[in-house]
Amino acid sequence: MPYTPILFFDAARSVGSAPSPDGRHLRLVLQSADGRGRELRRLTLDRNPAFERPATDGEVLVWVESFGGGYRELWAADLHGGVRPRRLTASLGYPLFHQTQYDLVIAEGRVHWVAAGSRDDTEVRSVSLTGGAVEVRTEPGRWAMTAWPWLVDSLTDLAGTGRLRNLLTGQERAMPWTRSSLTECTPTWCRAVSADDDGWPIIEVVRSDGSDRRVVARRTATTVVTDVAVLNRFELFVELAPTTRFTGRGRLMVYDLATGQTVRISPEAGNVAYRAGVLWWTTGTPESFVRHSIDLRTV
Repeated sequence: MPYTPILFFDAARSVGSAPSPDGRHLRLVLQSADGRGRELRRLTLDRNPAFERPATDGEVLVWVESFGGGYRELWAADLHGGVRPRRLTASLGYPLFHQTQYDLVIAEGRVHWVAAGSRDDTEVRSVSLTGGAVEVRTEPGRWAMTAWPWLVDSLTDLAGTGRLRNLLTGQERAMPWTRSSLTECTPTWCRAVSADDDGWPIIEVVRSDGSDRRVVARRTATTVVTDVAVLNRFELFVELAPTTRFTGRGRLMVYDLATGQTVRISPEAGNVAYRAGVLWWTTGTPESFVRHSIDLRTV
């Protein structure tokens, strides 16, 4: 099993997991631009470990360590200096992760996440970046984290009843409605995926106040990352090719909200991922592939 990045700091530097040379441990490694690695953590493979949900503010890296059976711990490491990684807490509750860059949010000196509450409530949990007691706040409804300090309705349905809620002010905003669509939002943009009269998919973006609606792609297009309008500028999608069902790869595209243009990034991309401003993907086959990355903040 080769080195597998879970987050890029820029187009060349990343953090990811890799097996130890003796095959007994899974390591969390910081990889520099010249390919050299700095080991942050190692876990024995007999515990079925994984390093997940990475987030960074440029100074600190946080992540979840998960083990077989569902046990999880939250860890942090300073990116500058030789301070050893520290466990922040094992009191994550029953965390609700949605495969977005906001599963863990660093803000105001704390790490924030959501967990299942009783019945239809959501727990908004947080812990200091130095560790300590976990603060728990109960919010009625079912919510997911998005850009701080907002929550987004995690049960958005076809009726268009989704909401956004500000954790600091309590302000609520209705998400814009699109006919028979699956709508996902940040505080700035929403993405709606629906079908035309012939059953072909339509991907649209619209500002969270309902203005500036645009058709991004249709027919053979499909969303490729959970995050909506990354950097408040780029909507990422894949155009399926005739060979996609055999290769699992398609044409990686980006719609630029600033210019209204659609640009092809790769003619055949797989394993597409995005975190913290950087997009990465592979070309080739599962046995022989090349990994590519682009820092969208530099475009």
